[in-house]
Amino acid sequence: MPQDRDKSSRASDEKPSSLRISRLVKEYKPSKSYRKKHPHHLTHRGTVRAVDGICLEALAGEVTVLLGANGAGKTTTLECAQGIQKPESGEIHLLGHNPWGASAELRARVGIMLQDGGLPQSLRPIPLLEHIAAMYQQTYPLDELIQRLGIDTFNGTNIRRLSGGERQRVAFAAALIGKPEILFLDEPSAGLDPHSRQVVFDLITEQKNRGTAIVLTTHLLDDAQRLADYVYIIGAGRNVLEGTVPELVEQSTTDVKTLHFSLSDDSLSITQLLPTSSKGLSLSTAYSGSYTLTGEITPRILAELTASLAARQLLPQRMELSSRTLEDVFLDIAGKETSSS
Repeated sequence: MPQDRDKSSRASDEKPSSLRISRLVKEYKPSKSYRKKHPHHLTHRGTVRAVDGICLEALAGEVTVLLGANGAGKTTTLECAQGIQKPESGEIHLLGHNPWGASAELRARVGIMLQDGGLPQSLRPIPLLEHIAAMYQQTYPLDELIQRLGIDTFNGTNIRRLSGGERQRVAFAAALIGKPEILFLDEPSAGLDPHSRQVVFDLITEQKNRGTAIVLTTHLLDDAQRLADYVYIIGAGRNVLEGTVPELVEQSTTDVKTLHFSLSDDSLSITQLLPTSSKGLSLSTAYSGSYTLTGEITPRILAELTASLAARQLLPQRMELSSRTLEDVFLDIAGKETSSS
C-alpha cells in the first residue's frame, strides 16, 4: 500500500500518538565522487534527497517497527524525529512538540539507543549508568536493570574494550534509565547471545505494557515479526507499505508457502521428488538432508511428494509447512526495487 497521503493511514481512538511525521523531506550535499558516479540521484540544487515525503505514526503502548534496506532513509528519518537533524520540510510532532531545538524537559521524556552506542569509551559501564541516572528525577531501578542485563559481569572493563553485544546491553540500559515515554531502539538485539536477547525482548514488552511508545529498527526480521504491533517498510526515502504483520502477510496475491523436511538421502532433486509438479517451485538444501520447498504448495503437490518418498522407502524425519512471513514480504519488495532501479 504505497502512501500518497499527508499522513500515515494508521489511526487509533484509544491510544495517543507519541510521534507523528508528515511529508518529511531531508536532503544533504554529497561528495564530489558521489556526484560524478550518481548524477541521476541529484536534485536540481545538486543535493541528494535521503528522505522524500515519509509519513509515519507511533502510538503509546505499541511497538512500531521501521524496516528498509541500507540507504532507505530509516536512520535519517529517526534522527530528524529525535531532533538530531533538521529537515528541509515536513512536520514532526514528538510528544506534541517539534524535536528540533527541543527543551531539556522534552529530551528527558525520550530514550534513545543508537546502533553504535554513542557511549563514552573510557568509562566503565556501571559508573556511566549511575552518572546518567543522576540526571533524572525518576529512574528505572538501576540495580535491577544492571542485574537483568548482566552488566555487573563485565563492569571491570571500560566501554572501549567491551564486545559488541556487551556495548549493546549498556546502550539499551542507558536508554531505559529515565523511564521514557517514547523509546527509540536501533538494532537492539544485534550481537546478543540468546539469553540476553530474550531479556531485551522481555524489557521491551514490559515498557510497551506500561504505555511507552517504542520505535524500533532492525535487520533481523524474525525480531520484527515477533515484536511489532505495526510495521512501516520504506525504500528510497518513501513509504512503500504499512500495516500490522498479519495485514502485510495477507496482502500477498500469491499462495506461496514453505515446506521444510529432512531425509536420510541428501542427493534428491526437485524433479525426482516431484516428477510432474515441479514447475513454479524451488528446492534448496541448507545442510545435508535438510530440504526447503518453496512455492504455491497445494494438497496435490503434497500428495505427489509423499508418494515419491514412499516409493523410495523414505520417511521424513521432520516436515513443517509454513505460510509467508514478514521476511518474505520484505524480500519481495526489495526484489522489485532492485529490478526497477
